[in-house]
Amino acid sequence: MRRPLLIVMLLLCWLVPAASASADDNDRIVVVGDVLVDRDETAGDVLVVDGDVTIRGTVTGDVFVLDGDITIRGTVKGDVAAASGLATLGRRGRIDGDLVYGDDTPVQAPGSQVGGKVEKFDVGDASIIGAIGFFIGFVVSMFLLGLVLILLAPRAAEAVARSARTKPLVCAGVGLLALILLPLITVAAFVTIVGIPLAVVLLFLIVPLLAMSYVTTALVLGRLILKKSKLLAFLVGLIVLGLLTLIPIAGGLIGFLAIIFGLGALFVTLFTSRS
Repeated sequence: MRRPLLIVMLLLCWLVPAASASADDNDRIVVVGDVLVDRDETAGDVLVVDGDVTIRGTVTGDVFVLDGDITIRGTVKGDVAAASGLATLGRRGRIDGDLVYGDDTPVQAPGSQVGGKVEKFDVGDASIIGAIGFFIGFVVSMFLLGLVLILLAPRAAEAVARSARTKPLVCAGVGLLALILLPLITVAAFVTIVGIPLAVVLLFLIVPLLAMSYVTTALVLGRLILKKSKLLAFLVGLIVLGLLTLIPIAGGLIGFLAIIFGLGALFVTLFTSRS
């Protein structure tokens, strides 16, 4: 079985082409839902975060399921990993690589074949796989949010990116000030009866606003790396920023600074557009 670092890199390599026109159509990548590779079908790599996988045909790559069952009645030429679920091999089930499992011991029917090792995840591997699943879910969620914002307001997205590039210190200062004032205004509004509706609105807006701030910083970072494709640049920036936030101790600070900077860029763009 590949080492966890190689698994992380493989998953990241899957994410980038999934958002571009050059993606491999044979790969089956699903966040929530089941995957079926039927008889006479051939798939590349199969990655499912939450769902079941059934293989009756041929998979030329690896099969990875974070939370779900795997049933193999066909052929998998790579490795198979079931982090949290049951892996079942039918009589004609064949795995050329390793079979690795987390919670439930795999069920192998007579006649099934595993070319590599059949082994259980240790605690370290399981925690890494869980972190990978959370990372993928977070990146996908933020990408969908950014995708909606870019498609609905492309000029606004460009304006925010431009403000961040031309006024980085101003954006950082405004973002820090906004992050301090917004909770204070919300608490102060709750004190008065008249201000309670405003406080409730602000309370529900804070979390989406912080998510938009993170997305904004990812877009700015991506545009610094790639100049042509806006969506691909955004995805690259999102992945790079996400990887930076995984750094122990410093990662939390990086994520916090990203939110501050993006929040400031949003407000600076708003004030600039008004003037």
